[in-house]
Amino acid sequence: MNLPFLDLLTAFGQSLLFAFIGVLPILNPLATAPLFVDQARGLSDQGRVMLAHRIGKNVAILLAVTMLTGSYVLRFFGVSLPAVRIAGGVIVASIAWRMLNTQQATTDDATQMAQALTEDKARVKAFYPLTFPLTCGPGTISVAIAVGASLHSRTSIPMSLVNLSGGLVASLLLGLLVAVTFRYSSTLLRRLGDTGQVVFMRLMAFILLCVGVEIVWAGVRALLAGLGLGAVDAQ
Repeated sequence: MNLPFLDLLTAFGQSLLFAFIGVLPILNPLATAPLFVDQARGLSDQGRVMLAHRIGKNVAILLAVTMLTGSYVLRFFGVSLPAVRIAGGVIVASIAWRMLNTQQATTDDATQMAQALTEDKARVKAFYPLTFPLTCGPGTISVAIAVGASLHSRTSIPMSLVNLSGGLVASLLLGLLVAVTFRYSSTLLRRLGDTGQVVFMRLMAFILLCVGVEIVWAGVRALLAGLGLGAVDAQ
């Protein structure tokens, strides 16, 4: 069945907006920017820019792959979304807890950190933990999987391809937004001053801890609901 070009273009735009608006609130790069600044404070300005670009690229790739294959991969390995939420939430909460209990770095600590955090190590940290789970966490992955499943059309293969293309473009735009936000996060936070940065970063770490606990609870609640339904079905 041949679809009019205007219908395909409309479907592309709608799927792009659907994916972008659906993922952006939970991705929220502004909330993660202080954590990026804290993790990358031992790098040079050029190193931070490169790290921001790499994280943005990783986010775009991770979202695109998740939208395309996430539901199939989980189904293949027999892993449920609640299990993903619980595992990812534990990681997020543990990282936030460490950040809350980290003392403010002294001059010697900053010098040692600058020597220890080389460009090669920054490349490794670009994916874990800065891309996953801090920036693109289990909540974002869950939403991306749900969005990807919604973009599939059971009635038309061309429509599915157009919808998925819109989702892929949305992934690229989200990755670009993350890269730009992280690149200029140091400039934005510098206006807060040293004390303001410490307070803001601790506040965001606490919020991240709450998010991690909420993600774990959402997964546990979904598993308990499934067990309840199973018990009812068994009766």
